[in-house]
Amino acid sequence: MKNLIIVLSLLTLSSCGMQSIPTALNEVDATWAEVQNQYKRRIDLIPNLVSTVKGFAAHEKETLTAVVEARAKASSVNIDASKLNSQSMAKFQAAQGGLSSALSKLMVVVEKYPDLKANQNFLDLQRQLEGTENRITVSRKRYIESIKGFNNLVTVPPTSWYNSIFLKHEKKPQFQVENLEEAKNAPKVQF
Repeated sequence: MKNLIIVLSLLTLSSCGMQSIPTALNEVDATWAEVQNQYKRRIDLIPNLVSTVKGFAAHEKETLTAVVEARAKASSVNIDASKLNSQSMAKFQAAQGGLSSALSKLMVVVEKYPDLKANQNFLDLQRQLEGTENRITVSRKRYIESIKGFNNLVTVPPTSWYNSIFLKHEKKPQFQVENLEEAKNAPKVQF
């Protein structure tokens, strides 16, 4: 009888994750979709930015080519939220990091061309790109928070007991800064 009470108590406590873990997993999937949506928005804006800059900086072909190639690489890496693991996250981050680096170099090139900086089309595109980068930051923050909530549910008792007995979800990987030393150094703009 005592064993039955213990088993029933454990089942009652462990059922805490019955709804909360799948709900948190749905939140992870939704926030990951938003992260990808914002990166897609950035990728869609880049051809407009590059074509605007091309007219002013035709001889900066190397930088423009690097941006186009980084965009192509970043747009080819898509990850299904259900298949998210450390390796796929690293691949996604590397592709997006390459694009971010190429865009930083492009913005430095733009500083050399006062006519371009004053061009209304370029200013509009630059504002949209800056807005997109801010949206990416916000969506990544929301994703990080949803991962934290999910990881807490699958690792912290009592919901983790339910997970370990019935669901067996693993912790989800978080975004990591790829190259911390590079991230510390902002691009230098000289006039």
